[in-house]
Amino acid sequence: MADPNMSSFLFVCTGNICRSPLAELAMRKEAEERQLELDIDSAAIGRWHLGYPPDPRARKVAAKHGIDASHLRARLVKREDFDRFDYILAMDNTHLVHLQEMQPSGSKAKVSLMLDHIPNWEGKEVEDPYYGPDSGFDVTWEQVSEACKNLANKTLGPVPSRK
Repeated sequence: MADPNMSSFLFVCTGNICRSPLAELAMRKEAEERQLELDIDSAAIGRWHLGYPPDPRARKVAAKHGIDASHLRARLVKREDFDRFDYILAMDNTHLVHLQEMQPSGSKAKVSLMLDHIPNWEGKEVEDPYYGPDSGFDVTWEQVSEACKNLANKTLGPVPSRK
């Protein structure tokens, strides 16, 4: 069970089959390295892929990093997410605007762009790899992994030393 006193994270993209599931998995990896059980999820702003697993290319990239993505299923962002999660991270500016418009007043979530959590990348978007070459999924993994590492260091503290 997730620790209610620890930060929680929701990653959002268009269909919840490419960028946001990879970000979810990257943050799960960060939590595991810190030996923390956290509330981490991903969601879509659009209905196209609801209930589907991540794109096969996203699953392949996750597997390259020793992570099984087959259990994930696309879902929509809900208004309740803004009180469930401390951080909601948008993959691009379209998602950011959608989330800001959807966010209920007084909710606890801090909404930001994913790459705002990489120094000197503020305002940049995680490019959608869906229509591009398979290598785009590797680029997405690198970007979301770096952002998750920085976000985890800032909100969860350093990785414990292993003796």
